[in-house]
Amino acid sequence: MMTSAVPGKSSLLPVVDLPRSGDESLFKGSAMTKRGAYAALSYMFCAVLLVMFNKAALSSYNFPSANVITLLQMICSTSLLFVLKRWKIITFLVGDPWSSTNSGSFVPPKTLLHTLPVSLSYLLYMLAGMESVRGVNVPMYTTLRRTTVVFTMIVEYFLIGQKYTISILCSVVLIIFGAFVAGARDLSFDTYGYAVVFVSNITTAIYLATISRIGKSSGLNTFGLMWCNGLVCAPILLFWTLIRGDLALTLSFPYLFSTGFQVEYSLFIF
Repeated sequence: MMTSAVPGKSSLLPVVDLPRSGDESLFKGSAMTKRGAYAALSYMFCAVLLVMFNKAALSSYNFPSANVITLLQMICSTSLLFVLKRWKIITFLVGDPWSSTNSGSFVPPKTLLHTLPVSLSYLLYMLAGMESVRGVNVPMYTTLRRTTVVFTMIVEYFLIGQKYTISILCSVVLIIFGAFVAGARDLSFDTYGYAVVFVSNITTAIYLATISRIGKSSGLNTFGLMWCNGLVCAPILLFWTLIRGDLALTLSFPYLFSTGFQVEYSLFIF
């Protein structure tokens, strides 16, 4: 949703919305506004569709290379960020929206180097996450991914010394118990698929902890970090797909130009 900016200037797409006077909370005593609820529901809807489309491409159509899908998604997201930044709809810096909009470069090389650990951990997170979608069915994928919180808590404890209250720990234990109950009833148990999902959980935890430790000190907002991730990861992944022959496999994929696959392909890329 767009918000009006300073008079005489373009509108900026907000990264974080602070509650305004007059906004109604969903629940009494809750800080969540209607706008926050819409954002959460939109994110949930897009996340579910993304998993389903990726699963359809990798399993139903047996697409040969998850790396190519990841690469195309990175290229599309980075291109979209470029356009939005050029049109002055978004900014990459925290707290000073217009100084970066009028500057010649989007992100200084020094900042790009500072966020390099974030970008590399993001690349591992994306690759592991895409491969994990192929290994298990969608319900079990969703269930096992809920255990990510455990890995995140462990990584944050060792990296930044983060500690949690007993109530939070009990809630996490309940989540893990539910995941194990659901897994025990999975008749299509696949050791490799489960292992890849847990690897994906670990890489997700590392990525989130790296953002917490490095990303916040970079001065970049969410869009800025996404831009750095795309600039660093896309060339690396392109080189990797070339030497592995993934691009050649994609071009020889029999359903590449079929109507059904093209529709799904366009949807999960964007």
